[in-house]
Amino acid sequence: MTIKSIILAGGSGTRLWPLSREQNPKQFLKLEKTSFFQNTVLRCLKLSDPSEIFVVTNVNQKFFVSGQMEEIGIDASQENILIEPQGKNTLPAICFGMNEIKKKYGKCSVGIFPSDHILDMAAMEQIKNAEKLCSQFLVTFGITPVSPHTGYGYIKPGKNLEIGSKVLEFREKPGLEAAKKFVQEKCLWNSGMFMFDTGVFFRELKTHAPDILAAFKQKGKNIEQIYDKIPSISIDYGIMEKSDKVAVVRLEHKWSDLGDFDSIFQEAGKNEQGNASYNCDEVSLNSSGNLIYSRKDKIVSLIDINDMVVVDTTDALLVCPRKSCQKVKEIVTSLKNQNNQKALFHLTVYRPWGSYTIMDDSERHKIKNITVTPGKKLSLQLHNHRSEHWVVVKGMAWIRIDDKEFYLRQGESTFIKAGIKHRLSNPGTIPLEIIEVQLGDYVGEDDIERFEDDFGRI
Repeated sequence: MTIKSIILAGGSGTRLWPLSREQNPKQFLKLEKTSFFQNTVLRCLKLSDPSEIFVVTNVNQKFFVSGQMEEIGIDASQENILIEPQGKNTLPAICFGMNEIKKKYGKCSVGIFPSDHILDMAAMEQIKNAEKLCSQFLVTFGITPVSPHTGYGYIKPGKNLEIGSKVLEFREKPGLEAAKKFVQEKCLWNSGMFMFDTGVFFRELKTHAPDILAAFKQKGKNIEQIYDKIPSISIDYGIMEKSDKVAVVRLEHKWSDLGDFDSIFQEAGKNEQGNASYNCDEVSLNSSGNLIYSRKDKIVSLIDINDMVVVDTTDALLVCPRKSCQKVKEIVTSLKNQNNQKALFHLTVYRPWGSYTIMDDSERHKIKNITVTPGKKLSLQLHNHRSEHWVVVKGMAWIRIDDKEFYLRQGESTFIKAGIKHRLSNPGTIPLEIIEVQLGDYVGEDDIERFEDDFGRI
């Protein structure tokens, strides 16, 4: 019997702004060829068949999940993508996944993994072996500290078991002096990864969080009604710190939760000057210990600059000392308070059919570069407040405007009046690229009425 897997993929990653935005969070970022989420899925394949991997996420990230799984050759069943109606921390998310797995498979073991961590693939064999403990214990995984770190919780191991140890105590994120003490006491970093037997998990849930169990057991209630009734609480506060049936397995493998830009710097490859650069050409002088991210083919030069973070995206620039990068989330909070969309969106926005990049906009116009994946269709839709001009830049487009259907090729164009139903699709084998010019008294993304949609968005 294989182990089932739950991937928690609903986070926002505010400490990695401007790379990470609320609508494009860090788990889906690709600093290399694959994203952190995709790497997590690939690790889970060491435990589970593709059909036994469940992802708990939210409606805004649903299509990132399915699209990125498709990119690595996994046809994700929509039944396995579990949509939380609202974020309520890790215990409700895990309960949601465990409940669906129990309904489908009955009694079984389940590995639970955040979607945005770095972990050596070799660790999965050790995680798999921890299933031997699941019939008696809630199993968590601890990491041997490489330094006194104030950004992680700690686990103090107790009595040795056949594999791992009983947990003596959980400790919250400490100050520096307390962190030094915890390391001296041989405490482990709390990785946020778990393995649970469904039977043991629901028994401990009944003992320590009966209100949450009762909510999920209500007959005739949908997930929105269930989530309305339950508190926002972490798995550690809700069960792990209260239960006397918790074991920890020490992982002696490379791990990071990539909680901020300093974590990314620590994990990155460095050049001869000790700088880590992504997506750009770096030519620096007398500068070291810097994390640099910019745009492709752009030269970034630092002179007499040390231990800094420089993140340059199309619409935002962040510069701060590496030691201060935990404060980035305060910038995101400030942007949200100003209702600034740059806290939520990149200029490039991903959709289930492809993506679009905003090239220019004002109150009465917007210009987009739209890319449609081969074989994909946008919804049949209309806009009440704007007209649209489409020009094909690359590939071939199939167009429907009212009752007319026709093809457009490179260099050809069409016009859609406000209030007219229309649809765009890519019937070809290469990506379709068009320029869309919107004109009207309102060009917001919410001016859309859908009538048919391949992705269930009506």
